Amino acid sequence: MDFTNKVCVVTGGALGIGRCLTQEFARLGAKMAFIDMNETAGEENLQLIRQAGGEALFFHGDTAEEEVLKQFVQKVVDTYGKVDYLINNACLSKGGILSGCSYEDFNYVLRVGVSAPYFLSLLLLPHFNQGASIVNIASTRAFQSQPDTESYTAAKGGISALTHALAASLAGRVRVNTISPGWIDTGAYHDADYIPQHSAGDLLQHTVKRIGHPLDIVRAVMFLCSEENSFINGQNLTVDGGMTKLMIYHGDHGWTFAPEV
Repeated sequence: MDFTNKVCVVTGGALGIGRCLTQEFARLGAKMAFIDMNETAGEENLQLIRQAGGEALFFHGDTAEEEVLKQFVQKVVDTYGKVDYLINNACLSKGGILSGCSYEDFNYVLRVGVSAPYFLSLLLLPHFNQGASIVNIASTRAFQSQPDTESYTAAKGGISALTHALAASLAGRVRVNTISPGWIDTGAYHDADYIPQHSAGDLLQHTVKRIGHPLDIVRAVMFLCSEENSFINGQNLTVDGGMTKLMIYHGDHGWTFAPEV
């Protein structure tokens, strides 16, 4: 794909999937703008992009804060003018009900994971180019859970619902879709010397017999951003190696359930 001179905005772009997104879009010609709370990692990623010949700006700030979002958008508009893609990637977890996640912490996660994507969409609306696309990064945890994950799960469920609402509201102006990753090993985008250490069971529990790589998510994002796929709108694309389609019962395929007594 060719994204030459397209302007791509990414939240949570310093590390992990966000770092992979910024580097790969820049590699294919996009002008990048990304925001993150981690100033050191953000500056490092900015230099990596520039050293590879890409164009980017990094804005240090907390997407949970309204004024930060306003300042970030102003910086993007002042630098690049118009925007083609908004990728709402930033989120975090503050645990859940079993660990006593507080009212403040729960709402903080929602501000990062739901409120910020909404407000960025609102702020950037006058500045989107024709054929623009918003891609929200949700999670398979929007549809299934482990214990004590309420803050993160609620945020991912929220952004999934926000997606189809925005798609309806912005019909004919901006397409809006969601990607729900499963297990994605982001280690290499945190530590350049990272060596994966996965068990056979880790790999084989996926129907594709491997764990996901950040590039799996990046390629899906690029697919949804491309105007060649402009008939896709308001949809969720699950990228999880088939994990959520595998029905599991005690005793099947070596699976066992050992309940705590």
